[in-house]
Amino acid sequence: MDLKEIFEEQIKLNEKINPKLYKEIKDPEIKRQRLLEFELALRQESSEAIDSLNWKWWKKDPDDWDNLKVELVDMLHFWVSMCTIAGLDAKDVVELYFKKNKLNHTRQEQGYKQGTYNKYDDNGIEDNKKL
Repeated sequence: MDLKEIFEEQIKLNEKINPKLYKEIKDPEIKRQRLLEFELALRQESSEAIDSLNWKWWKKDPDDWDNLKVELVDMLHFWVSMCTIAGLDAKDVVELYFKKNKLNHTRQEQGYKQGTYNKYDDNGIEDNKKL
């Protein structure tokens, strides 16, 4: 399987849960609300992932790496849903990923870590906006 198949399967699941989802998000306010709902769910799954590891310094619990993996996949479900709501498909994500990754390499090579990289051009436009 690849990312495209993951997106297709997530869309099927989203439509099973809410058959009107991809029609109703044509309304900008509903689109915004659905994206925020998925983002909140993503945060909750992230919290559950963190709880799989012993982050409590005052308590001795074993780490649950198997559950962490399940929570990470749950996060992927919601992240892919957010992408689809925002109008991104798997191809768009891959393309933007590699553009942003290239920019991140450029930033590192040109002093980002040292604080000497200027991510704004002469017109005040951030380099991210040019992706």
